[in-house]
Amino acid sequence: MTDTAVYAAGGVVWRRIEGKLHILVIHRTAYADVTLPKGKVDPGESLAETAAREIFEETGIRVALGVPVGVSRYRMPSKKQKIVHYWSAEATDDAIRASAFVPNKEIAALEWVTPKKALTYLSYPVDTEILEGFLRLVDDGVLATFPVVVLRHAKATPREDWDGADAARPLTSKGTRQASALVGPLRAFGVRKVVTSDAVRCVTTVTPFAAAQGRTVTRTPLIGQDAWEAGDGDVRSVVGKRVRARKPAVLCSHGPVLGSILHELALATGTMKGAYLDSAATLEVGSFSVVHLSATNPGSGIVSIETHEPQI
Repeated sequence: MTDTAVYAAGGVVWRRIEGKLHILVIHRTAYADVTLPKGKVDPGESLAETAAREIFEETGIRVALGVPVGVSRYRMPSKKQKIVHYWSAEATDDAIRASAFVPNKEIAALEWVTPKKALTYLSYPVDTEILEGFLRLVDDGVLATFPVVVLRHAKATPREDWDGADAARPLTSKGTRQASALVGPLRAFGVRKVVTSDAVRCVTTVTPFAAAQGRTVTRTPLIGQDAWEAGDGDVRSVVGKRVRARKPAVLCSHGPVLGSILHELALATGTMKGAYLDSAATLEVGSFSVVHLSATNPGSGIVSIETHEPQI
């Protein structure tokens, strides 16, 4: 992120009412306008965290982010450029029932409208363009999705500074901070299943998130570096199980293994392989790529891949 721009994030929040797609728009009190929910990034916060937080703060609805649907750019009165990243986000019936929204000094009202109405109802062309990007996905048959997050472990003690078994190498103090900082981003994508290499550096990378969310950590040597180097790994079975489950999951592994995980995700979903997979697998420690798959038909191919770097 550059110092000269103001960053923000939000979402196209959707639901089906009697089988028909509806979009959530907000009526802002001070501006008397109609927009999509969004807001500025807080210090130390990832864009994905911002999107999920702002949607909740403005609507009372807790969402898990789906596929990215676009980025808007415009000049503010201060002449600074504002850059807003948007994701698709389904509002479940349970989340809507749990919303404690009441009109306030920022948001006067919430309204569910059809996409057709929203296109002419939104006050700003930049919002309309984001909605049009979302609707192109809908036209392609992509609406409900689930993520498989491919995560490289946080920063660990270098091999040359460690006398024990490689699998026992611990995280550094920076790695520990990176692991804690992953809690918000993984929560934003609604991760429910935590699967990791059994190496200490991988297990301790996902432990803060699992503890915060009350999730069990599933450890397996099948996506570990030792097994990969020895030819005894089985990335395919681990990936296949996650695709069949159709549940939001994180797979935490090692730099050399990530390429195999991405390629197996492509094979498991009938997706053509290409350089984009290698790019998604080339991750710094503590970084992750989110592979979005269709919840109704995972075999239709990878919908989208986005990569996120650590804030630390």
